[in-house]
Amino acid sequence: MSLFGFLIVIVFWGLIITALVLGIRWLIRADRRGQVPPPPATMDPLEVLRHRYAKGEIDEEEFDRRRRTLTGG
Repeated sequence: MSLFGFLIVIVFWGLIITALVLGIRWLIRADRRGQVPPPPATMDPLEVLRHRYAKGEIDEEEFDRRRRTLTGG
């Protein structure tokens, strides 16, 4: 009976550890899905600038200054 009890304990803890690992992997993947992807490399500079402004990396004043520089006006 002690061998059977030992195997039950091993299986129980194996299931607990497997559940924890799978749960952590699921949480990490769920967190990554919420992130904004970087702009594609084929975007023109004005689109990259709009993307950075939308993400909050630059403020309105910086956006306008750089937009004027890019558009020449």
